Amino acid sequence: MDITVSARHTEVSEALHQATVDKIGRLVRFLEGMDRAEVHYAEERNPRILDREVCEVTIEGHGHHVRCKVAAPDGFVALDRAVAKLEQQLHKLKTKLQRRAHGAPKAAARAAVDAVTPAVDADGAVAATDEPTGLRIVRTKSHALKPVTPDEAAQQMDLLGHGFYFFTNADTGRSAVVYWRDDGDVGLIDEAG
Repeated sequence: MDITVSARHTEVSEALHQATVDKIGRLVRFLEGMDRAEVHYAEERNPRILDREVCEVTIEGHGHHVRCKVAAPDGFVALDRAVAKLEQQLHKLKTKLQRRAHGAPKAAARAAVDAVTPAVDADGAVAATDEPTGLRIVRTKSHALKPVTPDEAAQQMDLLGHGFYFFTNADTGRSAVVYWRDDGDVGLIDEAG
């Protein structure tokens, strides 16, 4: 693996450079074909930030990019945290690629759908089952749905720092959701009338 180490606002000691090359180089065992890694160290200048050393790693290969950014009080700790995070990401990517290559068995896929889909009686009523579905509700929230416009809902979502916001659309009077899209814009899902 070709590993590039760079720094901004900080010095990378020879020991840290060698540890970086060794630890990042060992990540190849998780997924073959990752051929290039860029490691960038930086130091936050704000004295109120305790974890001032930032380690940002990008690994590329076979058209895949795995990236992480961690902060720690020391460069070596930041490197260890980054390696731990990358191990999880590479394992997840490898599992995803193996499933794609071998295909999920049809019986397992059917069982997964059956576990989520409720059983329906002949008259259309949902049948009660004693079997757990594999999904469980771990937290319940409730809030008053006062009518707001989609723009106001998007502002509220941004202020709360959530990925979505459920509201009653003041323009249509129906339930709606605004959410953050992957491209950074906001999407709107409006209930059909």
